[in-house]
Amino acid sequence: MHDLDVPVLIVGGGGAGLTASMLLSELGVDHLLVNAWPGTSVLPKAHLLNQRTMEIFRDLGLDEPIYAAGAPTESMTHSGWYAGLAGGHPDAGRRIATVESWGAAGTTPEWAGASAQRPTNLPQIRLEPHLRRRAEELAGPDRVRFHHELTAFSQDAEHVTATVTRRDTGESYRVRARYLLAADGGRTVGPALGIAAEGMRDVARVVTFHLTADLSRWARDPHVLIRWLWLPDTAAAGVLVPMGPERWGPDSEEWVLHLNYGTDDERSLDDEAVVADLRAALGIGDHPVHIHMISRWNVEGIVAERFREGRVLLLGDAAHRHPPTGGLGLNSAVQDAHNLAWKLAAVLSGGAGEALLDTYEAERKPVTAANVRRSLENALNHLVTTDLIGGSAEAGAESNWRSLSRIWSERPEDAEHRASVLRAIASQSMEFSEHNIEYGFTYDSAAVVPDGTEPPVSPDPVRIYRADARPGHPLPHAWLDTPDGDRLPVMDLIAPGRFLLVAGEEGSAWTKAAVKAAAATGVPLDAVRVGHLDGDYRDPRSTWTRLRGHGPGGAVLVRPDRFVAWRAQGAASDCEAELTAVLRRLLAH
Repeated sequence: MHDLDVPVLIVGGGGAGLTASMLLSELGVDHLLVNAWPGTSVLPKAHLLNQRTMEIFRDLGLDEPIYAAGAPTESMTHSGWYAGLAGGHPDAGRRIATVESWGAAGTTPEWAGASAQRPTNLPQIRLEPHLRRRAEELAGPDRVRFHHELTAFSQDAEHVTATVTRRDTGESYRVRARYLLAADGGRTVGPALGIAAEGMRDVARVVTFHLTADLSRWARDPHVLIRWLWLPDTAAAGVLVPMGPERWGPDSEEWVLHLNYGTDDERSLDDEAVVADLRAALGIGDHPVHIHMISRWNVEGIVAERFREGRVLLLGDAAHRHPPTGGLGLNSAVQDAHNLAWKLAAVLSGGAGEALLDTYEAERKPVTAANVRRSLENALNHLVTTDLIGGSAEAGAESNWRSLSRIWSERPEDAEHRASVLRAIASQSMEFSEHNIEYGFTYDSAAVVPDGTEPPVSPDPVRIYRADARPGHPLPHAWLDTPDGDRLPVMDLIAPGRFLLVAGEEGSAWTKAAVKAAAATGVPLDAVRVGHLDGDYRDPRSTWTRLRGHGPGGAVLVRPDRFVAWRAQGAASDCEAELTAVLRRLLAH
């Protein structure tokens, strides 16, 4: 292999690295991605893709194939809690409760009103091949190299110099890049730089089984995606999730089962023992089960102490690792890449100062740290529910079944207990309906110009997302009518790598100023007017007019990653001068 000079070297070919590759290709940034493994993930791993992530995949032309491959809406509207899956007890497999999840798969008015994209479910083992194929299409196959491992690197004031080794031949070559993106899961780059991770480690040990089995006769409730199994026979708990690939719901061909063990439980290391635990957990006797793989991992919630070291930037699992509760890990990784890619492109083109890259950590670290906390809180809340249900290994199966039966009892003396358990399960909406966490996160950095307004007050900052075009907030969703009578979401007005100024129906002064400010600064900037009746686009439902937060002559400036950067309530005395100054401030000129 020949030595290579590229603007960006990406280390890691998982969700973060492949997304970064695709976004940089869309922005015209030459780069090389190397991944030590020969192919994409062989484990199901993360599976829930939230609305924000699906918006990013829509930008990359991936939303339709992902929706087609993923779980249909009707198969993921709820999560459920059950007395195991099957077994000899009369109540084995009985439903305890269900909770509506992810806005009934994005169909409730609140979730449908937040985004043009709905959440979906597609395990990483099947998602990553889509990402890899698209990355190769956009960058060219020779720019996406699997089975090529970063074996050494150094940096100076101008470049990162890396040694990459082909694992199939042992041949090494040198790559010199302006920047290195560490998306390697924290295995190599971060530790080499001495970047520590802070948080909780070894919270629990999990054994995960990826299996093929026909569970259709026991997997009740076709609308339930995740099944939380309380197992009275062993006083243990498990999580069962369908994995498709051709059928979903109870008819799914493949499944994942997670079983929790104590961090000091040696039984979890014994394949024969955990397979016996699997059969006991499912309660299906000698029913045919083909186990594809058994994996073991520790639950942890950690965040890197810093996301940047000179010309090296960390993203994805290299920067933060989450418990799976809430499904925030992979989504955070994709969103890291979305935040960073346009900033890198702007700096590399000379359109922005180097300091713009400092806003990556300033913006993403607080968000991902909050996501890690939320994931841990979600996991701990499950333990509260388990404790309320009662039972223990010492008490024995018969006693545990008696304790569990109180949930279905109609005896007056069990009413309070039943209500407490059902309330605890309902409270897990903190995980399955954390809309403001998934979609409403905000940024505060030098790449945002505050307008002095107070943020909208949410009566529940976890579950309730309040859309607002306030600087630092995500662009609110609204359906607009084009001059030709077509309808499109406002997000579609933003082209890759370009800013967008959205002025009110009387905001011609701002749209004219935008043309001149773009010419003066070299910033890629588009400008439109939007109003209920007048403008380049009509707001037929007055959604944008309600959420924009300014008058008819005002405007908002939206960044390429669809976060509001600046807002004006009305026209300025010199719109061109003000907008020019704002653009230079945002881009660290």
